[in-house]
Amino acid sequence: MDGYRKTSHAVYDIKYHVIWVTKYRYKVLHGPIAVRTRELIRQGCEARGITILQGSVGKDHIHLLLSCPPSLVPSKIMQYLKGRSSRILQDQFPELKKKYWGQHLWARGYFCATVGTVTEETIRNYIANQFNEEKNDIFRIEE
Repeated sequence: MDGYRKTSHAVYDIKYHVIWVTKYRYKVLHGPIAVRTRELIRQGCEARGITILQGSVGKDHIHLLLSCPPSLVPSKIMQYLKGRSSRILQDQFPELKKKYWGQHLWARGYFCATVGTVTEETIRNYIANQFNEEKNDIFRIEE
């Protein structure tokens, strides 16, 4: 079971590919701001039990590959990471607070995709061939 993570009640391998951008795509993530952004995202992920498998801070975006516990949904992860980092960055860097006078450092949306090692077809075949019942039924009951 290499690559699987465990909680007290679950064994899982859930990975998300997420990207979010600065509001207006302003290229403000450079130098000490970029370093602090990376630090805040690392802290936020560690506090929630999220593992960063790969990541980068671009001039106007954040790109991450995350491994998350099943209790966390992507929308809450993004809400937490974007909200906390925006608030702290604007407090620590007055030039950001001036540029983003509405107190929103990040654009509203984000990109999120699941990442898996098993295709949908593989799962369908596994489920279909698990029992020797009729193959046309897509949701069967084990006898």
